[in-house]
Amino acid sequence: MADVQLKQRGYIWAISAGLSAALAAISAKFFSSLVIKYGLVVICNVVMWACYVNSLRALSSLQATVTNFAANFLSSGLAGLFLFQESLSFRWFAGALSITIGVLILSKSSIDKKVSTD
Repeated sequence: MADVQLKQRGYIWAISAGLSAALAAISAKFFSSLVIKYGLVVICNVVMWACYVNSLRALSSLQATVTNFAANFLSSGLAGLFLFQESLSFRWFAGALSITIGVLILSKSSIDKKVSTD
């Protein structure tokens, strides 16, 4: 049971890392003051790395990286759509669906731990 909770926390950390990375990109585009812009980008990236490292403690590097990427991709695209009125093509939505399905498959997969016979 503790292993399941650890994995769930790992996914929460990975999603948080992706959202923080998207916030860095949004703040770079949203603010005109260079001091505020760069300050927020640095803060968001520090938070992103902290969340990502925490996700690596609970997940495999593949699961953490793909989940982080998916959260970043989806939140950046949706922020562009809603905050900056950027258009998203059908291919973007097809890619987003494919990425989401891939993350779900990875989250259900289990990585066998090798038993050392030394």
